[in-house]
Amino acid sequence: MLRNGLEPWHLLIVAIMVIVPFDSKRLPDTARALGRSTRNLKSETKAMKETDASPGTDSYT
Repeated sequence: MLRNGLEPWHLLIVAIMVIVPFDSKRLPDTARALGRSTRNLKSETKAMKETDASPGTDSYT
């Protein structure tokens, strides 16, 4: 039944449903906030990987 479950036009419909509730003034602010949170998430995960990879900081022993 769902052989081709997610086709490009499905993504288009979802994108329209996300964009329509936001007017043209709020959409750039929302995109900017999403970009900031993505950069913040990337930097935090990078910092966590660096602290996990550093030798001698094993707190379990």
